[in-house]
Amino acid sequence: MKQKGNSVYGFLQEHSTAITHGSLDLGFGRSCAIWSNSNDHVQYDKLEGHAFSFYVRDGQDVWRVDQAPIHGWPGAFSIFPQGHSSEWRIDGPLIMMHLYLPDEELRRCYSEMMDRDGSLLQLADVTYAEPEGLIAPFSRLFEATCQQDQLLAQEVMFDLVADILAQKRFHDQRVKPIKGGLSLSVQRKVQDYIEAHLGDVVKLRELAEIAGLSEFHLQRSFKQSCGVSPSRYLAHRRVERAKDMIRAGEPLAQVADACGFSSQSHFSRSFKTGTGVMPASFRAAIS
Repeated sequence: MKQKGNSVYGFLQEHSTAITHGSLDLGFGRSCAIWSNSNDHVQYDKLEGHAFSFYVRDGQDVWRVDQAPIHGWPGAFSIFPQGHSSEWRIDGPLIMMHLYLPDEELRRCYSEMMDRDGSLLQLADVTYAEPEGLIAPFSRLFEATCQQDQLLAQEVMFDLVADILAQKRFHDQRVKPIKGGLSLSVQRKVQDYIEAHLGDVVKLRELAEIAGLSEFHLQRSFKQSCGVSPSRYLAHRRVERAKDMIRAGEPLAQVADACGFSSQSHFSRSFKTGTGVMPASFRAAIS
């Protein structure tokens, strides 16, 4: 699993004694991993991407020390938002479950799941919160990672992210909207057009006409409001449509055509990018 050195995963991999006991590529830069650690000192600096941490076992002897010292416990939940810096002392054993999302992916989820402007989201820096409603999905994610079950892990990931975003205590409520995004009505019109034309060639010019903007301003405003560019949003929707069709038992060649992929190889590459597995493997897993 590839992760940048300035992500939580990268820091643990390159600058600590932590050991990974399993990881999964969940597509579009999303991933999860199980770690153990003991007798270590970890410093994170200006993290790239967001990380959600859940202490599966132990944690009483793990301290965040760059602020008033506070120690963890089994079941403790933490959020490492993008740009986060902190310092930790690990005096005793620990097993933790991590979920990682790029910033644009989390903003896309916020826009879709909460029906709000993605630019409004600002995660709080959370160290050791009670994981109200999160214990079950984190436990399922742990089991899926142990079993290397990407299908289950993806399903749990969506539930977990939705549960986290639904809890206002994990957001910084002081954030103000950034001017220049799409209005919700225009955003829905553009998204509805994309949804109705997943099997077609979708041009930026067509989306700009729907929004009443230039192509440049549509591109910039869409990403600001939805978290991702129009092309990345289209890629997401095509992969989700393909997953639904595969679940329904449609032949892969028919799925590729109906979802706007130019060839079977294009379909396979795009599907793996979005899910971490090839279409045939996904079909075998749901069977």
